Amino acid sequence: MAKLWDKGGALDARVEAFTVGDDPLLDQRLVPHDCRASIAHVRTLGKAGVLTDDEVEKLAAELEHIIELHATGDFPIPPELEDCHTAIEHHLTMALGDLGKKVHTGRSRNDQVLAALHLYYDEELGGVSELICELIAALTKFAEQHSDVPIPGHTHTRKAMPSSVGYWAKGFIGALTDDITFLSPVSALAQRSPLGTGAGYGVPLELDKEFTAKELGFKHVIENGVHAQLSRGKTAAAILHALSQVTATLNAMACDLILFSMPTFGYFELPKEMTTGSSIMPQKKNPDVLELVRASHHRVVAREHEVQGICSNLISGYHRDYQLTKGPVLTGLDTTKHCLVIMAAVIQEMVVNEENCRKAMTDELYATEEVYKLVREGVPFRDAYKQVSDQYR
Repeated sequence: MAKLWDKGGALDARVEAFTVGDDPLLDQRLVPHDCRASIAHVRTLGKAGVLTDDEVEKLAAELEHIIELHATGDFPIPPELEDCHTAIEHHLTMALGDLGKKVHTGRSRNDQVLAALHLYYDEELGGVSELICELIAALTKFAEQHSDVPIPGHTHTRKAMPSSVGYWAKGFIGALTDDITFLSPVSALAQRSPLGTGAGYGVPLELDKEFTAKELGFKHVIENGVHAQLSRGKTAAAILHALSQVTATLNAMACDLILFSMPTFGYFELPKEMTTGSSIMPQKKNPDVLELVRASHHRVVAREHEVQGICSNLISGYHRDYQLTKGPVLTGLDTTKHCLVIMAAVIQEMVVNEENCRKAMTDELYATEEVYKLVREGVPFRDAYKQVSDQYR
């Protein structure tokens, strides 16, 4: 089958390979979402009188069949078909003949791609929120089990004031709750239907875009095609920024756990099955899993910067540059989800060494408490502070 844009004539094989890039691999994720969007689109075409009821049902049934084939790994995307969108139309044409050629009526690949991406992003962001909730649940149980175990609170990496394992865990519960809040407005960006905006300037058909959006469960419609294209890079960057807030929390948690599980501290212990060894030092039990979580935050931040760079210095309207924003977002989503899963497992399996925690509660941690004992006795705070601080010169 010719490419969706083909008008005849040969294409240099080197150009073909370069422009197709990783899309045949990446787009495997988008197949069911593109089919869902295409089903809504053909129903809209039926409503507009462009397709008969029988044509709508035949196309919808075959699109459902593609979803089934994809679920069993039986829907390949050959490089010569560029992406899932062409592969789906090719399948429809092979299965339904001329009827398959009608599916692209009233849309461009631009709004088609955006619709599939928005459906995918919305689903994936919901999955990230669910994984955050699972980590919060693990931390909540951890906090309850060890609520009264004291540990030093630190500022500037030095002992500061008394804290507890439960207090530490609740701090990260709060931070993760904030991260869910960060994800909410970004999800709202994905919950908008771009179908009907075409290549950026609409289509010369009367299509009910509100109907299409409702069919897909989108909450809003993007009416302006220029806006639809301008939103593509900004939505991708916003998703990665929100994900970077999640991984920033995980980065801080991993840093704490690496420190607190050092034999020098010994507050927490990682089970042997969650540590790795050294190829030369037989005694090593390394927290590689936490180190990789720590580093993964920077991978997500880098993907955000990558997208922002790709989308800068472009005039309004569609540019092929936007194709390169898809991979970074998928990488950011994968990285974040993997880190959330492994951190929940770490929290569930981690052991608290209560003896070491209590040993770490040395006298200087109570210096501020001594100041306030004097304050309650009527000593001015500054004088009380000076009196206690003289002990720590």
